[in-house]
Amino acid sequence: MKSIRTVLACIRKADSTYNLIEHGDKIVIGLSGGKDSIALTYCLTLYQKFSHTDFKLQPVTLDLGFPNFNPQPMVTFCRSIGLELMVVDCREVYKILKIQQEKQDLKHLPCSICSRMKKAAINKVANEIAFNKVAFAHHADDAIETLMMNEIYGSRIATFSPKMHLAKADITFIRPLILTHENEIKRLVKEENLPVFDSHCPADKTTTREDIKNLMNDIYHSYPQAQENFIKMLSKYEQMDLWGEDIAYQLNNEGLTLRPVIDSYQMAIMSDIRYRCFVEEYGISFADEIDLNTEKDSHNFLIYLKDNPIGCIRYRPYEDGYKIERVAIIKEERHHGYASSAINFLGDLIGHKYNPCTIYIHSMSDILPLYLSLGYEIIGEEFLEAGIKHFPLKKTY
Repeated sequence: MKSIRTVLACIRKADSTYNLIEHGDKIVIGLSGGKDSIALTYCLTLYQKFSHTDFKLQPVTLDLGFPNFNPQPMVTFCRSIGLELMVVDCREVYKILKIQQEKQDLKHLPCSICSRMKKAAINKVANEIAFNKVAFAHHADDAIETLMMNEIYGSRIATFSPKMHLAKADITFIRPLILTHENEIKRLVKEENLPVFDSHCPADKTTTREDIKNLMNDIYHSYPQAQENFIKMLSKYEQMDLWGEDIAYQLNNEGLTLRPVIDSYQMAIMSDIRYRCFVEEYGISFADEIDLNTEKDSHNFLIYLKDNPIGCIRYRPYEDGYKIERVAIIKEERHHGYASSAINFLGDLIGHKYNPCTIYIHSMSDILPLYLSLGYEIIGEEFLEAGIKHFPLKKTY
């Protein structure tokens, strides 16, 4: 089967699985000129014709200031498939990257800074022309390599998402090639005789990602089934079997533990505790208690006494540090120091993980002495929050 049919089938599967493209979407395509972005641009113009979805495309190339950059061949390619390329002047990026390379004494330009600046620049373009989505050409093997890099260098199991909404920019990133393997893209480019333009990035083929790519290719050579199994693994949420559910931080030697909320059952228990303590006891409105804007960024924990959940606590990014909040102990288990133990432990956990950092707390006025005894200091005047008097506090680690 010709590769164009395989790649388009992968795009359709990604679209239907992750709801990437909808009627009325206006999609900016990040076009670098490499094989992946060229293939994505070409395939999306074909996908427009048979997907039965009405959407618009606008390829955008960023002139990052790299030496010998010439967008004209990409302009010609886009016109050949019925699109007009937009070339955006971002030449200050290269200057900033060179400065950071010298400051950090790096062998090559800092890729992470470059990536953030490119995303910010293309978001700005999309907003200026009133387009609501940005399509990047990351493919299945990119996702696997990112997973491996995060595991090896970041001690976390994570990769980029097929679809991600950025609330501040009000832009949604989509990756239509997320289920397409790189070898299929290479065959597509060859079969369709698509032009591929050399990268002008001075760090091309010399980064850690290139090392990981070579490592993964060695694995695929020895274990051919691994390539497909790795990408399937990323969507098998029902078969996740890691150690998170076994974590039970000891707060004392009498069975008091702090456990991260990682599944819907624990989420339901936490929600019930918060409803009983904040809505029923304090009369806080349900809308104030469940704030979706903060829930998504929060790290939630349940407080257990032996195997019984008796309270909850959470933290989230806040200003220049982190904020501990939603501290609750059910009425029957109060006045035993359980809340103090949880606050102290979580503060130390955050401080150790993100050191140096500042931790903020908004304390109800009637329990202010508790937080002062734990080393927090008042940083402002008393104020009303959800109709209850509070004091702003902080502690520096």
